[in-house]
Amino acid sequence: MRTLTKKNLLILGSILLTFALVQVLVLVGILDSFYEITIATICINIILAVSLNLVTGFTGQFSLGHAGFMSIGAYVCAIISMRIGTVGGFLLGLLAGALAATVVGILIGIPTLRLKGDYLAIATLGMAEIIRVVFLNLEITNGAAGLNGIPRYANWLWLYFFTVMAIVIINNFLKSSPGRACIAIREDEIAAESMGINTTKYKVIAFAVGAFFAGLAGGLYASYFYFLKPDLFGFMKSVDILVIVVLGGLGSLTGSVIAAILLGLITTFLQSFTAVRMIVYAVLLVVIMIFRPQGLMGSKEINDLLKFRFGKKEEKIE
Repeated sequence: MRTLTKKNLLILGSILLTFALVQVLVLVGILDSFYEITIATICINIILAVSLNLVTGFTGQFSLGHAGFMSIGAYVCAIISMRIGTVGGFLLGLLAGALAATVVGILIGIPTLRLKGDYLAIATLGMAEIIRVVFLNLEITNGAAGLNGIPRYANWLWLYFFTVMAIVIINNFLKSSPGRACIAIREDEIAAESMGINTTKYKVIAFAVGAFFAGLAGGLYASYFYFLKPDLFGFMKSVDILVIVVLGGLGSLTGSVIAAILLGLITTFLQSFTAVRMIVYAVLLVVIMIFRPQGLMGSKEINDLLKFRFGKKEEKIE
């Protein structure tokens, strides 16, 4: 118990130190607006990646519709923030956008999550495209012209707070009974169902939690970059998130965080080489997938959870 407490204190200290360090660098001007945008993008991508990893990596459901949930959170938060125009309105918009994405996720998840593999991917991709086309034709979203002049309330404090919150909540969810049920579905859905696990129920729960945090990330994106248009949330955005998850490792929150930071830094350093940036980016991903196909961290968290559970059982048997 003492070791666990020390570990928690070390994690808390690392979180606070990281926040303080970046805050000081911003205040003294070492990190200019360009690097602040990079940091904001990394934070948003971390939230998107860990939430998609819950669905795809830990529950084993291949989803290509994460950008659709992100767009719901972004537009709802933007509209509420523009109407109210205060920090309270921004926080209300974040919550409303995340909840709206959750409701849509549940409504879509109930019929689509009965599908598997490529069929599920096609269904979720179609869902994301439907959402994008709806926003493209709504008057309140200003159609293809998009929303401009969204109040900018998202800063390093809010970005870091919600990033840490997303990681902590999803990590605790995975250690709970529903989280272990999701992992069982990933390992063997037929065996899980034969053991009495309601697979559709827990897949929908994972889908809803993932949609909630995707909506939250969308709200932060809208508030920080203060401009939205439907094309920002197309097919390629879902693929970008999936690339982070696969690169970090399906079944590893730590891997998703590392991959989001790594790809964010690579994109930043290659900004000066516009002509070859995407080529270098693609070649790097191909090389990593050849020599490390399981991702940077593999299925670290899943393996740790399984070792912990089975280790406890073996101690009791002895």
